[in-house]
Amino acid sequence: MEKYYKKWFKVLSLPAVILFVVVILVPFVMGVAYSFTAWRGSYFKGSEHWYGALIGLKNYIKVFNSQKFISAFLYTIKFTVVAVIVKNIVSLALALMVRRIGKGKGIFRTIYFFPNLLGGLAMGFVWSFIFQNVFSMMLFGEDSPIHIPFLTNMLQDPNKAVFAMALMATWQTAGYLMLIYLNGLNNIPEDLYEAASIDGATAIQKFRHITVPMLMPAFTIVFFLTLSSSFKMLDENLALTNGDFGTRMLSLQILLTTRENTPPNYGMAQAQAVIFFILIAVVSIAQVIITKRKEIEA
Repeated sequence: MEKYYKKWFKVLSLPAVILFVVVILVPFVMGVAYSFTAWRGSYFKGSEHWYGALIGLKNYIKVFNSQKFISAFLYTIKFTVVAVIVKNIVSLALALMVRRIGKGKGIFRTIYFFPNLLGGLAMGFVWSFIFQNVFSMMLFGEDSPIHIPFLTNMLQDPNKAVFAMALMATWQTAGYLMLIYLNGLNNIPEDLYEAASIDGATAIQKFRHITVPMLMPAFTIVFFLTLSSSFKMLDENLALTNGDFGTRMLSLQILLTTRENTPPNYGMAQAQAVIFFILIAVVSIAQVIITKRKEIEA
């Protein structure tokens, strides 16, 4: 079988390479080129060809001078910090809990993983109903037995909306991230915990000196997934708030740029997309490098 794969590797991998080039690489290169042009979606302003509509760095200058883009960038950073922390805490707690269950682990894993199968828009509209009606009117409103002002009208306040979107994103992805942590926990030898117990280590000491260091490979994967998904969140932001009340994030900002200009300024939107790509790449690579170093130290 190994000889077969070595012989036919190039042939078998050719469809995947062609698909990557056609669907991802070529559009990406075209997008970068179009970001330096006066592209209006269906035509190029002042020319029939893209190279005749080159305007240099004007689109990028407009982006960095755009208050909407700066606000969306800062709001995305704020949401990402909250979402990454909450997702990791909840998913790790679920993994630790499921690991201690004797029977029925498969049932709990299925239940926790199920929300990850839901689409972003559909889930966003469902949670919009929950925040607007269940939270604000039924459970925590002024006329409710338990009145908690912070949990009412969460989508109309940018600070509350950060936690609302983080709550929804955590509910969707915690089960999937739990499986990654659970796999890492299962790879930790029980002998380490037994030896620590003999030496009189407490549960907190075991978690700090055994669980966390041994889970660093899982932390690397989970932090990468949570960082990238938080930065790229679009459907949920669109369905929950549509970017109103100062809750617009970068992905939604790029989408709305083409709708808020007449004619649509696709060149400027593409410039934002290029900046967005560089931002995600830099943050993700830096995070992987840092956590990989922690793996080596552990």
